[in-house]
Amino acid sequence: PVPGRCAYFVERKKRFCKMTPAPGRRFCGEHGQQEEENDRKRIPCPLDPKHTVYEDQLQKHLKKCNSREKPKPVYFVQDINAGLKDVAEIPEKQVPISSLSKEELENLIIKLKKASNGLELCLKERILSHQALQEALNDPKNGESAFKHLKQQASILGNMEKLHLLGPGRCFVEFGAGRGKLSHWVDVALQNVENVQFLLVERATTRFKVDGKHKRRGSIFERLQVDIQHLCLKKVPVLEKKKLPVVGIGKHLCGAATDLALRCLVESYTACCDGKNEQPAPKRSRTDMTEVASNNSADNEGNKEYCKPVAGIVIALCCHHKCDWTHYVGREFFKSVGLGPVEFHYFQRMSSWATCGLRETTTKASTSEESEDQTNDTEEHEQTFSKTESGSDTLQGILTVEERKEIGCLCKLLIDHGRIEYLQQRGYKAVLQYYIESAVSLENVLLTAVPSPSLIPEPTH
Repeated sequence: PVPGRCAYFVERKKRFCKMTPAPGRRFCGEHGQQEEENDRKRIPCPLDPKHTVYEDQLQKHLKKCNSREKPKPVYFVQDINAGLKDVAEIPEKQVPISSLSKEELENLIIKLKKASNGLELCLKERILSHQALQEALNDPKNGESAFKHLKQQASILGNMEKLHLLGPGRCFVEFGAGRGKLSHWVDVALQNVENVQFLLVERATTRFKVDGKHKRRGSIFERLQVDIQHLCLKKVPVLEKKKLPVVGIGKHLCGAATDLALRCLVESYTACCDGKNEQPAPKRSRTDMTEVASNNSADNEGNKEYCKPVAGIVIALCCHHKCDWTHYVGREFFKSVGLGPVEFHYFQRMSSWATCGLRETTTKASTSEESEDQTNDTEEHEQTFSKTESGSDTLQGILTVEERKEIGCLCKLLIDHGRIEYLQQRGYKAVLQYYIESAVSLENVLLTAVPSPSLIPEPTH
C-alpha cells in the first residue's frame, strides 16, 4: 500500500484502497470496520428472523428493534370493533370459484339475483366539486393520475359540504389515512374555521405525510397508529377532553376496513354517549325544520332522546373482495334474505369481476382505484383475480365478460346494501351514490350517513 493510505486491498479493483485513514490507523473508516466485523458473528434477531444482528450486541439491539412489542396506546382495546365472536359462525375455507361446477355457479347466481330483487340497482349520481381544490385541479403540472385523485377528493368534499359536515367544532377522523391527503383538503376547505381537530388513523408507518405541514392555529393534526379493529375512539384523549362531534371520512377504505370503521363509529364510540355526556338536541335551521316536518312522528319523538356523537360518515368504498364475514356489519341483512357465510364468501370473491372483468379489454392505465397514498395493491389483486377466477376457462365457457361484470356489480351492491341497513337500524340516514365517473375510478361509490332525521350535532365553539 501507498504510505499514508488505507492498507485494504480491494479485490474487485485489483488495487489498494486510496482513502486516507485516521492518524495511527492502518485502514480507513469503512474498511477498518469490515476487518473488525470479519471476526464477529451475526445471528437472526429473535424478534424477527428476517434480519440479523451481531451476537455481542444482541441485548442492545433488542431494546431498539422495530419488531419489539411496544406499549399499547390508551385507545387500544383488543378486537373492540372486530364483530363476530361466535366461532361456530365463521365459515370454513371454501373452494375457489373456478373449481365450482356449472350447476353450483348457476345456483349462486340465482341466489344473488333473488336476494337483490327489490334493491335500488341504479344508484344516483352526485358528482360534485369544491372550491378548495380548484387551483390544484387547474394546475397543468399535475399528471393524469394526480388529476384523477384530485377529482375524487373534490367530489368527496363537495358531498360533505352538501351534508353540512364542513364546519367548526368538529373532529374529522380519517380512516386508512395513508399520507393524509383527504384530511389535508378538508383542512384547506376550513381555512377560516376555528376549533377543528383531525385524527388520522393508519396502522402502518407512512412516508411523505402531509399532515405535518399544517401549522395554522385553528386545526390540530394527530396520528393514531393502530388497526381500526382495536381503536376505541372514546378513549382518544382529545375526544375525551373536547367531546367534539365526529365526522368519519375515508377515501377508498379497503374491504373489511370499512366495516371496522363503521362499527368503530356507530357502536364502540356512540356507546360512550350516556346520561353524563348526553348532548341536547341541536337547534334547527329553517331548512332542517322543513326536512323534519316530512318525517314521521316516530322520528320526531326520537329527538327527545337525541344522542348522536357522530355527526356524519363519508366513505369512498373499495375492494369488496377483501371483505370478511367475521367483520362484516351486514350479516343480519344477509340472513334476512336467506344467505349466510358460504354465500358471502363467494359473493365477495365474485365482486372483483366488477373491476377486473374487463381487464382483458382495458389497459392498466385506465383505472385508478387506490389512493396515491397506498401501493398498487388493488391492481395486483385484480391481476390475481382475473387469472384465477374471472379469466378461468370454466367461467369463460359459462359467462361472458359483460355478464361477469354485471354479476360483480350486483355482488358489490348487495354487500353495500347490508352496510346501509346496518346504519339505518342504528338511527342514520344512509345513502349510496356514484361520486365520480367510472372513467376516473371503477371504485366510484360513496357511502354517506348522517343522524336521522337529518340533524347534525351542534358544533362546540
